[in-house]
Amino acid sequence: MLSTPRYFSAILVTALLATSGHALAQTAPKPPLPLKTVRLYESGVGYFERSGRVGRDAGLALPVPVSHLDDALKTLVVLGTDGKTSVAGIEFASSISVENGRALAGLPDGSGPVTHASLLRSLKGGGIELRTARETVKGKLVDVLDPENGEPGPCVPIAEGEAPKKQGEGAPVPCVPRKETTLLVLTTEAEIRKFFLSDVVGVKPTDPALAARLGASASVSSTQGTLARRDLRVLAESTSDVTLGYVAEAPVWRSTYRMVLSDKEQRGILQGWALVHNDTDEEWKKVKVELVNGRPDSFLYPLAAPRYTRRELVAPAEALSTVPQLVLQTADAMWSEMIGDTFGAGGLGLSGLGEGGGGRGEGIGLGRVGTIGHGSGTGTGSDQGSSTVLSVGDLAKVAEAEGMEAGALFRYSMPLPIDLRAHGSALLPFLQQSISARRLVWFGSVYDVGRSAARIKNDTKQTLPAGPISFFADGGFAGEAQIDRLKPSESRFIAFGTDIDVELAQNDLLVTEEVQLVELQGDQLVEHFIRHTRVDYTVENRSGGARTVFLNLDLVRNATVTGADELDFDVVSNKPLAVFASEPRSKKVRRVEADEGLSRRTLVSSLHPRGLRSIAAAPKLSAAQRASLEEAAKHLTDAEARESLLPKRRADLDELVQDLGRLRGYLAATRAKNDAEKFTAQILEKEARVKELRTRIASLGTEAEGYRGRARTALAKLHR
Repeated sequence: MLSTPRYFSAILVTALLATSGHALAQTAPKPPLPLKTVRLYESGVGYFERSGRVGRDAGLALPVPVSHLDDALKTLVVLGTDGKTSVAGIEFASSISVENGRALAGLPDGSGPVTHASLLRSLKGGGIELRTARETVKGKLVDVLDPENGEPGPCVPIAEGEAPKKQGEGAPVPCVPRKETTLLVLTTEAEIRKFFLSDVVGVKPTDPALAARLGASASVSSTQGTLARRDLRVLAESTSDVTLGYVAEAPVWRSTYRMVLSDKEQRGILQGWALVHNDTDEEWKKVKVELVNGRPDSFLYPLAAPRYTRRELVAPAEALSTVPQLVLQTADAMWSEMIGDTFGAGGLGLSGLGEGGGGRGEGIGLGRVGTIGHGSGTGTGSDQGSSTVLSVGDLAKVAEAEGMEAGALFRYSMPLPIDLRAHGSALLPFLQQSISARRLVWFGSVYDVGRSAARIKNDTKQTLPAGPISFFADGGFAGEAQIDRLKPSESRFIAFGTDIDVELAQNDLLVTEEVQLVELQGDQLVEHFIRHTRVDYTVENRSGGARTVFLNLDLVRNATVTGADELDFDVVSNKPLAVFASEPRSKKVRRVEADEGLSRRTLVSSLHPRGLRSIAAAPKLSAAQRASLEEAAKHLTDAEARESLLPKRRADLDELVQDLGRLRGYLAATRAKNDAEKFTAQILEKEARVKELRTRIASLGTEAEGYRGRARTALAKLHR
């Protein structure tokens, strides 16, 4: 993480000295250590360095928001340049969780709202000063009764605000008892008094410890409490400057580019700008800013707040009461209340990982914002692809120098320190260099509209972060797009507009195939063949300037192409490109021919004699392979001849079985002796026929399987 060698006097991860918040509240605050360096990462964190001189009695203060305290304690490191720095520890006001704060203050568990009544109940048993409009009472709060459990108050009229009407001498006034939250107070004079909450102006705890706990609970329960600054006091001695570094959450820095194209030199000036934010309450003064293009792992970890483990509650062997039975609460009652109380522990869940597959396919297209995208997938459904036996050519040789790896991280250091106000943002230039940029017209296919694009090659020594890029050409704005992360020597095709002056059309297409070799792989017959494609393209340029047209070719890498002015290769989509030079106001027909080395797979169970004889007719096959294919085709013909008889035999068998059913029904219903003998004879005859048909069907199936086995044996003779 650090750019210059330094002596590590201590890496403070676990050995931190913490004192109570009450004790530190009485300690005079130390001046904060000046901020010197900020290094921002793409993973949403920043590395902050503060440097200064420290003496024997002086401390160094590190201002950290409470919400960032865990990160700071997890990553804090103390650096000394003289090798004589001595660190005794770090002290800070303890941080407590919301749950702990509510528990310390006696508030209800959970994250529900804190009501007036629940806040007053947290003061039960404590000393208070209660004020009404007429008096001030000191004592202890005994209980807070809700309206349902409170004692009835004075009678109030039925209709709110309506004065009771006189109904004669001695007649009762129609009213209802007053019900509201009631406070029971034991005064300092040992007098028990009752106060309705609506009559109470204020309640103040007189116990300082209780007041402190309430204040701590209010701090951790509010957003302002998490934003408050917490000073980490470094106890260290050094004869020179001491540097403290720590990691904290920081806004992700983002990059944006401007590209000024030059058609004559096929180069452009690339300007890179970084957007950085200071989201702290501290003003940056003469701070060195470094931007890291990379994503080191960083995670959140609860470290600062005190943690407690759960201990088992063991009941006595004998059910003995801890208080006399005349007291309202007993140990048995306490135990029964705790039966339903369960404790759970949270853990870190690992998200499941899965994989999926499908048919093989590749495609290339233009994204909405101009980037030229691609996609691919692999699976068992593939029946055609590049041949692993035939070597026709390698269209990717033109891109062999692409994709040089420059490491996982790349750092940009701003040349001068910057000043940035608190909660301010700045756009900082971090790059301006000349790079390879060839302007072109991109066609994803002959059916697409031509797109103004550029082939950008990062021939600098710096990794370019991802970001939007604006193109300028011909003295003005040309379009904009997005660029992904680009390492040194890598190149990308980026489209940034539509070229309405260039059209591309396909006139004629001729495709022929010639099998070169056949082999058996498992249960598949593999044909290795060369596909020859001849296509005529009409390139029309209606503009007054020359254009360079790039056409994406739907070819495999194992191929050769002729007819184009030059060839290129897109390493992202893994597709070759035909390049045509188009003169101003011209219309020409260009013929492109390609030979691809491909392979095709067919399951042996789905082979047919006609297909095998068609393959055997290929002139490039050896005599031995043709003989094996012809032999296999003959055996498949015999197998299909027998399989063709099976449907008729099965239909005859079904008809005989139905006739037998009818005859057995007639025999059961007849009572004449002559008819019974006639039905019996017919039944015996058809049963013999059924037996014969079943034997013949089984024989035909066996013979067909035998011939298919011989065909597979013949295909196994295929060799390269």
